[in-house]
Amino acid sequence: MNKGIALAGNLIVDKINLLDSSLSEGELSNIKETLVSIGGCAGNTAADLAKIDPSINIAVIGRVGDDPNGEYIKTALSELGVDVEGIVTSSEKSTSFTEVMSDMTESERTFLKSNGANAEFSIDDIDFSNLNVDIFHIGYTLSLDKFDAEDAEYTTVMAKTLAKVSELGIKTAMDIVNEDTPRFVEVITPSLKYCDYLIINEVEASLITGIPVRDEEGNISQNAIKTVISALFEMGVREVISIHSKEGGWYSQKGSGIYYQPSLNLPQDMIKGRVGAGDAYCAGMLYSLYSEFDPEYSLRVSLSAAGCCLTEINSIDGLRVFDKMMEFESEIGYPEE
Repeated sequence: MNKGIALAGNLIVDKINLLDSSLSEGELSNIKETLVSIGGCAGNTAADLAKIDPSINIAVIGRVGDDPNGEYIKTALSELGVDVEGIVTSSEKSTSFTEVMSDMTESERTFLKSNGANAEFSIDDIDFSNLNVDIFHIGYTLSLDKFDAEDAEYTTVMAKTLAKVSELGIKTAMDIVNEDTPRFVEVITPSLKYCDYLIINEVEASLITGIPVRDEEGNISQNAIKTVISALFEMGVREVISIHSKEGGWYSQKGSGIYYQPSLNLPQDMIKGRVGAGDAYCAGMLYSLYSEFDPEYSLRVSLSAAGCCLTEINSIDGLRVFDKMMEFESEIGYPEE
């Protein structure tokens, strides 16, 4: 692979509010500081990939508003060397933003989102004739109204989009968001048979398949994860499934075994925030697939990217160039078995 990676989907400005205590009903939490950063699947993952390897062609496709937030996203990505020609400016909707309430004491977060221009982003915004990349990644399904819509031939517009990309000989990848509603399976399932690489967390994997992966104490089951992965392949995923959780990551290529790697043994005092860690893992996995790394190394790269992300408050500042990222992995290491 040498053409690059396109990231399509959510483009968001994150306003990260650092709180001195957790959000509790009827109690006051003070905002100690507010930070602004790129957010969303397309923005985060593109920025992370550009930081991991500046030599790769990274292109973003999405929508922003005709406002300062939209300019901020385009400028920030451009400064990282990302191609932003595929970002359409909406005249009707403002740029999507998220108010992130981040508890400084626990590093947990709550999200309040305005979908804005993301709600207008559609298949018509993608210039398929000029899509000259090796991998096309899109997300988040269930948060892109026009793509979640019904399609007479493909069931959903997202499925139609992935099918059209596949016809160009481009590998397809997708990410989704948590939404514990009946429409979850209805919207997600049709796209799986057009998806080469599915990169999601354990909650999303459980919701798609209906298979619980944690017991009553919250412990994750390796056997359940294996069952979930098998079910996802049966539902249509074509090549690779990678599932991530706070405990670690799993990788399986269709017809082969399942590999597991625990998360980095990151000291608690090094964790400054958890915003964007899933997108960082995704960026690491896309980079690994693009670089054709073996499964075990792919998991190490992906978990290293996620670990680096955790060392900073926002979603992208913790990422670093590949060699430095893997040096970080060597320094931190993994839990002893």
